[in-house]
Amino acid sequence: MGVLDRFSNIVDFHRGDSSKLKKMRKKQLQTVEIKVKMDCEGCERKVRRSVEGMKGITQIEIEPKKHKLTVSGYVDPEKVLHRVLHRTGKKAEFWPYVPYDVVDHPYAPGAYDKKAPAGFVRNDYDHHHQGTQLARATSTEVKYYTTFSDENPNACVLM
Repeated sequence: MGVLDRFSNIVDFHRGDSSKLKKMRKKQLQTVEIKVKMDCEGCERKVRRSVEGMKGITQIEIEPKKHKLTVSGYVDPEKVLHRVLHRTGKKAEFWPYVPYDVVDHPYAPGAYDKKAPAGFVRNDYDHHHQGTQLARATSTEVKYYTTFSDENPNACVLM
């Protein structure tokens, strides 16, 4: 493998593009998912053309029903997002959703989003305090729980 790398550097050196290739090698292969509102085929075409000319992109996938743009390649995610924002003039953000089975409490107020595609909820991993808040019960809930508990000797039993 070392011989092939040296040979490719020699060949690229003679072409004069070695600095560009070295910059491309330093970037890692990434998949960038962006949420952009697309209403029609024209919007879809506009979003595709905004990223088509970028160096390092190997694949572009657009899902207009989910309002999702997926770009794979040796690119910087921030640059891709900035390019989509600048070229389309549309509001764009990194894909904020994850599958609902990954989240502990998918229907909690912070995670549930009506605008999310089917089977997805908002990615709420950054807000760790919400998980601890959901685990705690309020004093009223504790009172009701212990009133009908089998572990409480003075509990009320309904039959």
